[in-house]
Amino acid sequence: MVQREIRIRYKNSALGFLWSMLNPLITVLVMSFMFSNFLHKDTPSVTAYILAAYLPFTFFQLCLLDSAQSILIAMPLLKKIYLPREILPIASVISNFIHLLLAFCTFFLYLLVVYVFFPGEHGLRQWPFQIGTLLLPVLLLINLALSLGLSFFISALNTFYEDVKYIVAVGVYLMLFMCPILYFEEDVAFSTLNNPQHWHGLLYNAMNLNPVFALSNAYRKLLIAPNKIKVDGHLVDPLPLDWRYVGWAAIVSVVILITGYNTFNKLKWRFVERP
Repeated sequence: MVQREIRIRYKNSALGFLWSMLNPLITVLVMSFMFSNFLHKDTPSVTAYILAAYLPFTFFQLCLLDSAQSILIAMPLLKKIYLPREILPIASVISNFIHLLLAFCTFFLYLLVVYVFFPGEHGLRQWPFQIGTLLLPVLLLINLALSLGLSFFISALNTFYEDVKYIVAVGVYLMLFMCPILYFEEDVAFSTLNNPQHWHGLLYNAMNLNPVFALSNAYRKLLIAPNKIKVDGHLVDPLPLDWRYVGWAAIVSVVILITGYNTFNKLKWRFVERP
């Protein structure tokens, strides 16, 4: 089923599976130009910071959008033969996970190229990798559990209520701006809304309870060597990674995975009965 998902995605495409590498490469080039020249241009390594969070978010986004239609697309097959219904959303998630791994390969190659050939003002000023990179599989597993759990929910509910896919599309679009992907967590932590005289960091702490927010931040902290970040015209030291929020994201992801799977199991026998 994973092979089928990949073949369908690149059917009648001359480059085929190479698009899995070209898409993140094109993203790297465009973001390098935009962020290095117009947005956060005084923050060292800004493109690397953006991509470290953007690539896993894209995986999360595609998992939810693809899984929403996974049961409906296979409905003619489900009405003819028996197969475990769980395979359908799982195949969507795994195929996107393969694309994420390939995207990270492109990302690491980008870090090496920038480090070797562009060590100037806007390049990486130090070796781009650090010991925390070894913990990348931990973040990937948490991200995979969260995406798979939500995919179970969405694929099951969208089978009966097709408004779900539109709600999900709007939700993931808004999530892009609610998480530190195109900006930094320091932008939130040091904003006037988090002034100790007013909010006492309430907004920052509340946003970190979102597992996607915590994971996006963790990817940056573990994959990119720390550099000063420009906030409100001043370069500030990056905040250290708070493992409490990563642990919270892991717990929430596992709970969502278990709950989503149980919900899917309760509804899967009614799929073929939908009008």
